[in-house]
Amino acid sequence: MSNVHKLPAHDERYDEASVWITKMDNGLTADEEKALRQWMSASDENRDLLLGMAKLWDRMDALSRLSEIFPHPAIQLSEPRWHALGLAASVLIAVLVGMWGVTKLAPSDLSGAQDTAVAAAFKNTYETAIGEHSTVNLSDGTQLILNTNSLVTVDYSEQHRLLRLKRGEIHVQVAQDKDRPFSVIVGDNIVQVVGTAFSLEITSDQQIELVVTEGKVLVGVHQKPQGGTVEAPPRVLAPSSVMVAAGEELILGSAEEEITEVSPEEIEVKLSWRQGNLIFRGESLEEAMKEISRYTTVEFVILDDDLKTVRIAGLFRAGDVDGLLATLRENFDISYERTEDGKILLNSL
Repeated sequence: MSNVHKLPAHDERYDEASVWITKMDNGLTADEEKALRQWMSASDENRDLLLGMAKLWDRMDALSRLSEIFPHPAIQLSEPRWHALGLAASVLIAVLVGMWGVTKLAPSDLSGAQDTAVAAAFKNTYETAIGEHSTVNLSDGTQLILNTNSLVTVDYSEQHRLLRLKRGEIHVQVAQDKDRPFSVIVGDNIVQVVGTAFSLEITSDQQIELVVTEGKVLVGVHQKPQGGTVEAPPRVLAPSSVMVAAGEELILGSAEEEITEVSPEEIEVKLSWRQGNLIFRGESLEEAMKEISRYTTVEFVILDDDLKTVRIAGLFRAGDVDGLLATLRENFDISYERTEDGKILLNSL
């Protein structure tokens, strides 16, 4: 059975909006501006989607251009222009169905209502392969979402709820339980909450990135066991520990450990992988290809150094390599060649 399906009409509207942003960045002709007016007037959905995308990719001056066509009180932008790449132009999507890569799944994880004695304690391991993502509903109502190539263990007891992130990236919507603290151990750090939502990622350079989307979390140093392999239950962190609130980001264990603010648009970009999307807002082609490579086993090689610095913006379906290659050729005159060892070589036409 093929996993490649045509995008539904709603996603085709996203494709069209992305193409219009690309055209605006390159400069609209009189005929194109007329066509854009007609497209935006065709439905409120078209207009709202294009305005939303332009606001999301606020490094481009697409909003100010749109304000000249359709006046909008919230349109305001001062960042420099970037070349835009409409990565959503493909009409193919690799559909990842079901709960992939989940191992040792206990029956208590599949239902919101369980017998308390049965659900009091369990240990499970969840893993996704490259290009996969998985949503797991834990026994206490906590929702755990794993991104591509991720590994996490879950250890629940009557006294604690503990996750260990070994690889990759997770987003957690924590159910409240005042009697059992919820902790995530990653590297030498421990993140602890009562009820909130946050994301943790072990990046390719082994940094640990924490983004809080709801509530607050405490961050402390994980106390490893001495003289043995058995770990004691995680301690309750003191209120004086580093606190990270909603809309904030922290690189755990970094020398500065500086908490930075993250806008709602930036959070939407960072978490777009949960819907199978990748959004770029002015990254270089080299940076974008590095991110895209997380979702496929294909290795990309950029042969022309000048191409590496080209700035792009757009929405890309994670894993849609064919759609990406077609868009690179059509929008940027970038050729590609597949080698026998599975690499894809990118070069200027």
